[in-house]
Amino acid sequence: MQKDCYVCYRTNECTDNRTTTGDLMEVILLGTGSPMPDAKRGGPATLVKAGATQILVDAGRAVVMRLTGAGSLPIFLSGVLITHLHSDHLTDLNDVITTHYIMSQAETPLHIYGPPRTQEVVNGILASLAPDISYRLAHHPDTLWWQPKIIVTEVTPGMSFTLGEAQVSVGETNHAPVEPTVSYRIEHEGKSVVLGGDGIPCETLDAICKGADAYVQTVIRAELVGLVKNKRFLDILDYHSTVEQAAQTATRAGVKKLILTHYVPSIQPGQEEEWRALAAAHFAGEIVLGDDLTATTI
Repeated sequence: MQKDCYVCYRTNECTDNRTTTGDLMEVILLGTGSPMPDAKRGGPATLVKAGATQILVDAGRAVVMRLTGAGSLPIFLSGVLITHLHSDHLTDLNDVITTHYIMSQAETPLHIYGPPRTQEVVNGILASLAPDISYRLAHHPDTLWWQPKIIVTEVTPGMSFTLGEAQVSVGETNHAPVEPTVSYRIEHEGKSVVLGGDGIPCETLDAICKGADAYVQTVIRAELVGLVKNKRFLDILDYHSTVEQAAQTATRAGVKKLILTHYVPSIQPGQEEEWRALAAAHFAGEIVLGDDLTATTI
């Protein structure tokens, strides 16, 4: 039984599925959707498992539900990495913070890393939770006497740090006018995965992807987006990678596996091979895409 596991505490039976075997890494697409609500797809979020270390990258809608579906929980996370401060990548950071807080059996920090102004976002979330926190403190004075302990580290390109058994490097991306935006390269036992976040191809993205075992990129289908005659929607064309561009980035960087997510528009049933073919025209390695909770090992 894990001493910090709420499930164990409640049932005396551990269902913790937090580890991977040996030197393997596992990448799980928790949420593959976009800002447009989709009943079958959560918002942008990816879970990386590296040995006993679990790292959440972005926290879109339904992220805690998808974490549960992946055999995880916020209390199992070594850290949360935020690529940028667009709302669709943040909507359920509130839920991650709250669930981590109420399931912890002792004062336990939650580490959040993100670009400048991440502290401002977290401060706002905690302010919105102030009534809830006060109710819980009043209701459980003998077992809950601490506030949520959130440790925010604002990152810039070129930084690196350790999370559990993994080493994390920060890269620069181009999602202008959203600035700054970052990518993360997570390394463990000789394996590596890059989480590119949103953005268009750029030299700094190529650099952090160089030689990676896997590269996760949010993608759009420009020819399908272009069919929607709405100016605000069409504006997304100038700051997201297309499927083809993501594949070209992977090829330039010598990546072994390309993982596509955050599909705009959503992949419809039966369209998977069509999307895969667009990438395969520019990338000869393995291409992974699919529904929420699609997982791959590297």
